[in-house]
Amino acid sequence: MPVIEPATGVSTDVDLYQPQSLVSIQTPDWSKDAVIYEINLRQFTKEGTFRAAEAHLPRLKQLGVSILWLMPIHPIGNKNRKGSLGSPYAVRDYFSLNPEFGCVEDMRHFVDYAHELGLYVIIDWVANHSAWDNVLVEQHPHWYAKNHQGDFTPTPWWDWDDIIDFDYSQPDLRAYMASAMRYWVNETDIDGYRCDVAGFVPQDFWALVRRQLDAIKPVFMLAEWEARDLHYNAFDMSYAWSWNEAMHGIAMGKLPLSKLYKYYSWNEKSFPKASMRMTFVSNHDKNAWDGTQFEQFGDALECAIVLSVLGEGMPLIYNGQEAGNPKRLAFFERDPIDWRGHRIGDLYTDLIALKKAHSALHNGQWGARMIPVTNSHPDKVFSFMRQDKACKVIVMLNLSGEQIPLSLTSSAVFGPVEDWHTGERIELTNKCEFNLAPWQWLVFTA
Repeated sequence: MPVIEPATGVSTDVDLYQPQSLVSIQTPDWSKDAVIYEINLRQFTKEGTFRAAEAHLPRLKQLGVSILWLMPIHPIGNKNRKGSLGSPYAVRDYFSLNPEFGCVEDMRHFVDYAHELGLYVIIDWVANHSAWDNVLVEQHPHWYAKNHQGDFTPTPWWDWDDIIDFDYSQPDLRAYMASAMRYWVNETDIDGYRCDVAGFVPQDFWALVRRQLDAIKPVFMLAEWEARDLHYNAFDMSYAWSWNEAMHGIAMGKLPLSKLYKYYSWNEKSFPKASMRMTFVSNHDKNAWDGTQFEQFGDALECAIVLSVLGEGMPLIYNGQEAGNPKRLAFFERDPIDWRGHRIGDLYTDLIALKKAHSALHNGQWGARMIPVTNSHPDKVFSFMRQDKACKVIVMLNLSGEQIPLSLTSSAVFGPVEDWHTGERIELTNKCEFNLAPWQWLVFTA
């Protein structure tokens, strides 16, 4: 429909200015209320195998998780290896399976059993670099990046001296890597990939691979990166590193609560609504190098977990969190988890059930936006609401070590609600006052 611009008198076709979605991928419906769980097969059981890990799948189903992310499954390089077993991110052969985990038939059996239980499986993919003794080093040395002296080079500025970088200006390398990714989907029926340091690999490669994988089956792709554009044509979910950094800083008393407001503003205004962000209090990197969930969050741990599950984003559970694992798992050696019941596992189970039962808490395009709920102590208490036509959920988190007398000043939340913990029904008004203990959290539903 043409309109006349007042300043110039020129006719303009308004249709040219209709908003266009830049997201061209279709996220699988089964991820709408999913929770992701990371498995470090080396530490997951005493045996460290696929067959042994299968025994845990019914427990993980009961926990409420939907997507199982397996750390790299490939043979590990020997040259410049770290520790006695090496890093799983130093891949020696992209078409082979690490024998410590079992054989390919064992992996197929694991994936099939997961599917029987209604679970989905993605595997870690390391496309940026390989081990020094990867089979490609001798077969195709020109596929690797070189330094100013013409030598193979690890990723610049990091201490990853057990790996060397690929050169993605080589079309044959791209074709090989895409073929390897298609192979594991075809051979083992996995449901997608978690892509290591995804931002170090050109996006046009990821976009092509996504199209090829979706032609086999609908896949789910997780980027270990934090960038909006990755969501346009390649990845369904990206890491919320800055969310974790903000929560950790607040928990340690080193950052103001406003850092969370900054994260959620950035997430809402910059990232596509269809995108998902992975919110986590631990993962293999955080646990191994920075500390356990208890070291990282101290008294704020429960608040961090509640926000990771009920806020926007898909929560991640790293294996052992639900058992209250008290140690940093060794990265280059065997260090099996001591499985036991724990209050953290109970908390995750309850929160995930709440998330799945309330459509407003679903992921990405299926869930509701977080609406800030103003309160009398905005520098201490983080409060928000997520609401759709079916339900609303109100969350209050005292992110301080102080006792806080709190009242809500946002009329949007006023009305009858139920305390999720106690089942007590109350009428929320501006006259309600809550006396929040240090690091206490409350959830109300309607």
